[in-house]
Amino acid sequence: MSLHCNVVLKTASAFGEIIGQGRAWEQITRQIEIVAPTDANVLVLGETGSGKELIARELHRHSLRKAKPLVRVNCASIPKQLFESEFFGHVRGAFTSAVKDRMGRFEAADGGTLFLDEVGEIPLELQSKLLRVLQEKSYERVGDTSSRTADVRIVAATNRDLKQEVAAGRFREDLYYRLNVFPIKVPPLRDRKGDIPLLASHFSEIAVKELGCRAPRLTQAGIETLLNYDWPGNIRELYNVIQRAAILAQGGPLHFDLPIGNPPAEPVYQRPAAGDDSNAGYVTEAEIRRRERENLSIVLQKTGWRIKGAAGAAELLGVRPTTLASRMEKLGLKKPSLADC
Repeated sequence: MSLHCNVVLKTASAFGEIIGQGRAWEQITRQIEIVAPTDANVLVLGETGSGKELIARELHRHSLRKAKPLVRVNCASIPKQLFESEFFGHVRGAFTSAVKDRMGRFEAADGGTLFLDEVGEIPLELQSKLLRVLQEKSYERVGDTSSRTADVRIVAATNRDLKQEVAAGRFREDLYYRLNVFPIKVPPLRDRKGDIPLLASHFSEIAVKELGCRAPRLTQAGIETLLNYDWPGNIRELYNVIQRAAILAQGGPLHFDLPIGNPPAEPVYQRPAAGDDSNAGYVTEAEIRRRERENLSIVLQKTGWRIKGAAGAAELLGVRPTTLASRMEKLGLKKPSLADC
């Protein structure tokens, strides 16, 4: 597995921080290759944590503007009263706290790329101000009368469905079309699970460098645990989970305490037919313990009753050795002695 990951990482390194493989990854990187050298505005669509900012960085890095700044603006964090100042700057005395001249984000990004993150959060009454600078390529600082030009390429990102926002009257249709010249849709991590082993390996290496912890081991059991989770927080959540597990691993195998899939909001009970227990829709506590004991016995015999270490029972099951020992004691499982053989 490590050899395969290394090969794919070398392939993906042409796109910097975007790590992946398969059709979805190929489609995104191909779209970046096509549109990056142009000055077309790009709208990146995807769920929170799916990697939209990484795509913005690679669009800039592969553009003709890469020698100029990439400036990020989190549109959701700007108070309404400071919107114009944040985007276009202000002159001294324009308002009470304006004690000196200040450049805005458009001026800071001149010649480069302006990344408008969470663009769908801009209040409707302020969207016309953004539209004007996109149409006319000029603006004025707050409190100033002279116009300035803005040579910027816009990359916007949102987790909202802007078409629905337009239909609901919460987003200007003309602004939508200005931003949506070239859309790139980022699939959620649950739809590209083939990338999870590769991303987990990559994030483990990052954790060692950033946190100074000992290099952990990513086991097959650990990968299975990651694959059986639906990742509502997407790549950002995976990154956090790997970092936490790397700290706890202390150079050993990575363990992940994650729920399996997305359970239904309420348990589904199916009433069995009279006299039929084969498809009851539930399992008794006694049956659960029997199955767990049988499964543990199989794994322990397979590993020669070795609990700890590489390829030990705990690693194969994806649990900590202390957890496994506690379960064995609870289920009455003991290593057979020579006298029992």
